[in-house]
Amino acid sequence: MSKIIVVTSGKGGVGKTTTSAAIGTGFALRGHKTVIVDFDVGLRNLDLIMGCERRVVYDFVNVVNGEANLQQALIKDKRLENLYVLAASQTRDKDALTLEGVEKVLMELKEQFEYVICDSPAGIEKGAHLAMYFADEAIVVTNPEVSSVRDSDRMLGILSSKSRRSENNEDPIVEHLLITRYNPERVAGGEMLSIDDVTDILAIKLKGVIPESQAVLKASNQGVPVILDTESDAGQAYNDTIDRLLGKEVKLRFVEVPKQGFFARLFGGK
Repeated sequence: MSKIIVVTSGKGGVGKTTTSAAIGTGFALRGHKTVIVDFDVGLRNLDLIMGCERRVVYDFVNVVNGEANLQQALIKDKRLENLYVLAASQTRDKDALTLEGVEKVLMELKEQFEYVICDSPAGIEKGAHLAMYFADEAIVVTNPEVSSVRDSDRMLGILSSKSRRSENNEDPIVEHLLITRYNPERVAGGEMLSIDDVTDILAIKLKGVIPESQAVLKASNQGVPVILDTESDAGQAYNDTIDRLLGKEVKLRFVEVPKQGFFARLFGGK
């Protein structure tokens, strides 16, 4: 059965688009036909991270307005057989999307794909509301800092009260927590909230912790989802997250300060 999964947060800059690209790619790597939809009308970035920006001819708004059909707008990933992208418009504003238009496109996508990943814009305005309204599941992305966690808590309230599921008195959206830019050394130094701090505040199931990593920026600049960089901590952490989303029990990694070896301690290395 196909699922619509929204990747959301209250705050901007926490890594939603990086996460959407990684989650969509991770499902496709495991053989699931997946599409990633960019809801950030006017600030299109998903196509850059996916490395397909030069191939955007028609976008999400064109399909909603009937100016193109879905097959014209879907961009097939060059690396993975099962992966597609539906880009946002760079020239319209968020009012270009309507509830009826978004529903029509998402329902059509559900007929073709196992997973429809909705990359939500930041905040709680129209674009973010439309991205989560039809969701079956939500991945709430937060950094381990007070303002980010507080904004994510507010988003959880909206997910539970303003979705189609809540309005129709159906089973609630299944909520998953993903902590990004986690640095165990800074946690130990009291500069960041710990995993326990974040999970105590938000009280939803933790599905992954992505370490702070230069690999994320490098991958974004190269137009490659970081999950494909299997040598990096971040890439491995996203792969672990996919396994947990698919129901596997996988131990958290990269969440403790690395222990120094004997010679490193002896010579004052790090």
